[in-house]
Amino acid sequence: MEFLKKYKNKKNIRFSSFEFTLLEAKKRNLKEIVETGVARGKKKFFFFRKINWKDGMSTLIFSDFANLQNGHLHTCDIDKNNISAAKKFCKYNIKNITFYIDNSVNFLKNFKSNIDVLYLDSLDGNLEGANEHQLNEIKAAENKIHDNSLVLLDDKLSKCEHSIKYLKQKNYKVLFETDQQILFSKTNK
Repeated sequence: MEFLKKYKNKKNIRFSSFEFTLLEAKKRNLKEIVETGVARGKKKFFFFRKINWKDGMSTLIFSDFANLQNGHLHTCDIDKNNISAAKKFCKYNIKNITFYIDNSVNFLKNFKSNIDVLYLDSLDGNLEGANEHQLNEIKAAENKIHDNSLVLLDDKLSKCEHSIKYLKQKNYKVLFETDQQILFSKTNK
């Protein structure tokens, strides 16, 4: 997947997780990606946003993958300004993306399709209740995750404690892990 090279930036500390996840998704022919928390970029001056590699720019990477694989990205954020920024970053792949402005737990509860790849990155890990929020996201999405699905959790050291424990109790298998992220598979393929 040649397109990934443009995201291999020394500041993109999440690149190896995204690369592994998308290579695995391609092997499994996974096309429906659901993301909570869009790539916001970094504010420059008062109104301009630029790429923020430290955040990984997941929405842009996932939208490129969806475009190349004839798939679709469903991405949700509670902040309309974050959605606007993500739309600008992804303007060339807009036909493969649906944006939702909603609380992520509510969005996942009401999402009607199966989820091939679930990426949970809403509510920053330094905020109170982030651990519980991510666990509630998993519980809300659980009935849409199929045997071949992948679940990627972000901010592993600050908000994944409950989610990791829950997924392991449900016999999900860890496929890949870094200091920032952890990737689970429902099956051990």
